[in-house]
Amino acid sequence: MRRSLPTAAVAVAMASALLVSGCASKGDSGGGGGGSTSGSSASSSDLSIQPVVQIDESGKEVPAADASNAADPAGDGKAKCASTTTIAMAGALTGPNAALGINILDGAKVAVDAHNKANADCQVQLKGYDTEGDPQKATQVAPTIVANKNVIGLLGPAFSGETAAVGDIFHQANLLSLTASATNVDLTKNGWTNFFRGLANDGVQGPAVAHYLVDTKKFTKVCVIQDDSDYGVGLAKAVTSALGSAADKDCAASVKTGDKDFSATVQIVKDAGADAVFYAGYYAEASPFVSQLRSSGVDATFVSADGTNDPEFVKQAGSSSKDALLSCPCGPAPDQFATDYKSTNDGRTPGVYSVEGYDLATIMLKGIDSGITDRAKLVDYVKNYSGDGLARHYQWSSTGELSSALIWIYQVK
Repeated sequence: MRRSLPTAAVAVAMASALLVSGCASKGDSGGGGGGSTSGSSASSSDLSIQPVVQIDESGKEVPAADASNAADPAGDGKAKCASTTTIAMAGALTGPNAALGINILDGAKVAVDAHNKANADCQVQLKGYDTEGDPQKATQVAPTIVANKNVIGLLGPAFSGETAAVGDIFHQANLLSLTASATNVDLTKNGWTNFFRGLANDGVQGPAVAHYLVDTKKFTKVCVIQDDSDYGVGLAKAVTSALGSAADKDCAASVKTGDKDFSATVQIVKDAGADAVFYAGYYAEASPFVSQLRSSGVDATFVSADGTNDPEFVKQAGSSSKDALLSCPCGPAPDQFATDYKSTNDGRTPGVYSVEGYDLATIMLKGIDSGITDRAKLVDYVKNYSGDGLARHYQWSSTGELSSALIWIYQVK
């Protein structure tokens, strides 16, 4: 992977791309409320999620990738393809965590828009399929995607639970499944030769964050709270294991997706007197949870991961989100991409996985532009792909994992 300026400098340059105005206009994410942070006068409009440092699995700083050599979806402008050629995207486009899916779809739109403007004889279609992030709903949607013969490749599914539920369907159809966000470790252990993960999995994210919390932040007592999703359970396990003695078993707790009253869990954390709380789950629950922690006088640092790392978390939690640390296998949005994203998506700013949505759509577009017209050949194309994107270098192992995967730490400031 090519490298660029030191991480701190890159973080400053990229911070403006992660403003809280983000995806708020794209739908109600349900629940959550703006409790106030004890001792802070900051309002949610003053806050944004800003990149701090990129780290490896040991929690050590790693310079950011150089985006100057990123693949260009426009190509050479000479591509030819059938007008029905379609890339599908599957994920939550409505429901409590819709912003995460919308971010990916909107990132892909930037790539497809640039491609189609440059290639008059190859107008690729991008079709979103709403799963609501629900595994059961995804089992109804997946056959529809497979049945659409115009779909040559799939960006998604977005969430780990729905990916586990429908992975076999796409594998049997040999339809490329290129996820920008599903991080559960076990997804690449199913023998799906069509499945590729475009980011680090939780087996990387969990240890990276844990080591960062212990070695850099010097936390000695961390309460790990998990939801009941495949993502939350897997991430919490990885974090807890890597935290070692810093993980306080007495304040470890589980909540359910859809919960809004966290009073029992808040009391457990309060009684523990922990340095930090790590929440493994999504922003729809993280928002009211941190609000209730703060309103109860708990000032332990709130830490979460990619499921929470979205402008909707800041919008819903308000000033209670201030100073929260949020990890993500996702890369910050470079300035030019943020500008293009806004112009393509009605003024919205990029959110978590917008850059990955763009990068992975670009890879599929490059495959189409090379003359590929069927699903099997696009799977082979990705299997043998090696190239730079905005977020990172993309090259996959035989199991569908990235050959090199790193984690970013962000903070609400």
